[in-house]
Amino acid sequence: MFNIALFGAGRIGKVHAVNINNHPETNLYSVIDPYLEGAQKLVDSYQAKIQSVEEAMADPNVHGVCIGSATDTHANLIELAAINGKAIFCEKPIDLELSRVRDCLAVVEKHNVPMLVGFNRRYDPQFRQLKEQLGAGTIGKAESLLITSRDPSPPPAEYSQVSGGMFRDMTVHDLDMARFIIGEDPVSITAHGSCMVDPAIGEAGDIDTAVLVLQFPSGVMATIVNSRRSGYGYDQRLELHGEKGLLQAGNMKENLVQHWGEVGCTSAKPQPFFLERYQDAYIAEWQHFADVLAGRCKPECSGVDGEFALVLAEAALESMKSGKTVIL
Repeated sequence: MFNIALFGAGRIGKVHAVNINNHPETNLYSVIDPYLEGAQKLVDSYQAKIQSVEEAMADPNVHGVCIGSATDTHANLIELAAINGKAIFCEKPIDLELSRVRDCLAVVEKHNVPMLVGFNRRYDPQFRQLKEQLGAGTIGKAESLLITSRDPSPPPAEYSQVSGGMFRDMTVHDLDMARFIIGEDPVSITAHGSCMVDPAIGEAGDIDTAVLVLQFPSGVMATIVNSRRSGYGYDQRLELHGEKGLLQAGNMKENLVQHWGEVGCTSAKPQPFFLERYQDAYIAEWQHFADVLAGRCKPECSGVDGEFALVLAEAALESMKSGKTVIL
């Protein structure tokens, strides 16, 4: 049984607490959060204990850490965990600054501890099946990939100032997914963005609507379509075209019931947001980290993948601002 110290008792921390507790090989040992009321609720629910950062890092009974705290704490916590020999699971991003990410990863490499970065969409059963069918030759050689990702509604404009902007916060998932599905590192990226949903987001210096095109060494083109608003739920779709056909992974809906009548067909909307849509992905992601803890495999999504995703997000921002394709 591996004891886990959970950093962050907020929305994503609660998701991880459930999965840590439900897994037969992991135990929610402690919770660390400056918001003690939230931490206490998790502690009471799972018979864990509250610790400080220093206590958790120094505790020999802690085998691994799950970092779901505020973004600006990630890099420091990763470094402390590495120095203290803890296996590391960390939600994206490692940090919003590339130089800080690289300094952090150097510490992880120096202390040779396993680290998994939480790009949860890699573990979604639908997307993984699509990738596996590509690998099995179902559609032959891949030719083009279309990723559609639209949030149900925009965040407050102030969020842009702490999130790093749309490309670093939202699009970064799709950039990683494109690289994961195709199995190559892109060689160029072209990005266009605008503010169509909320003028306040534009006034805060961010965008809420974007289209990006990535080109890969094999010639495959990936197009990413993003919006901060759908109006009909959490829109998450993949379409992969190949020489022998097409693979699609559609939206997961609130239910699968359809009503057919004289005026046509009605069906349920997509799941409301990421916690519902990617519930199975979070469970599978934690299973993978348990396998890492047990020494059955190495992290599938490492710190290097987290770094590369940020490199792509930065390149997308450069392309949008310059109006030119950025060569990687």
